[in-house]
Amino acid sequence: MRAADMAAPVRAESHAGAGAGVPTAAARVAGAVREAVRRASTVSLVLYALALGAGLGLATADYATRGGYPFGGVAVGAWTAWPRTGSVGADPYARAVNARRGEIPLAIGEGMLLTAAQDDEGRMLDATCTYAIAGITPPARAWTVTVAGRGPRDPDRTIVREGYTSTETLRERDGRFVITLSPEVQAGNWLPMPRASGPVRLALRLYDTPVAASAGTLDRTAVPAITRTGCAA
Repeated sequence: MRAADMAAPVRAESHAGAGAGVPTAAARVAGAVREAVRRASTVSLVLYALALGAGLGLATADYATRGGYPFGGVAVGAWTAWPRTGSVGADPYARAVNARRGEIPLAIGEGMLLTAAQDDEGRMLDATCTYAIAGITPPARAWTVTVAGRGPRDPDRTIVREGYTSTETLRERDGRFVITLSPEVQAGNWLPMPRASGPVRLALRLYDTPVAASAGTLDRTAVPAITRTGCAA
């Protein structure tokens, strides 16, 4: 066999090997598609993470500011005192709650807010039940007891009264009082329920009180007791 005949296959194999290293048009297209899919997946993942974070942030912010103040409360019997919600050092959540309610809270020099969402036995206040809010309040120039928050007001229920002030509350000779929170009409200081069913929250506001700066020293006997006296069958 001649040398030229033996060299021909070698040259053919050499050309074939060189061609194998050069990507074809189909391979280039497939690579471009894979790269586009990878980039699209990365962008989608980033957008999903941003959307999930924004959704969770909005949901938690709504939950934290929907009801009462989440932090800074001082328990006094069934009540919780909020001595710093109107101060310069109020936490961001308290400020957000005030902004959402559209309320101007009492500053330390003006008074103090106390709220109650349960009775003295630790049971949640229920609009189908009757409660006696009885006793005295800490020293204050004036005070109010009102039904606040905890769900929408029943539009079919006539608004008779939403609270009592210290100047109009009937009292005993020793200064003690009893306010009856009930869905049914009661004798004396009757505070009607705002709706036929559901949770209820009370607010006790003390104006020009010396205890605003020392809420932690309050004893449970210094605030009205909240006692359930009955519930609808």
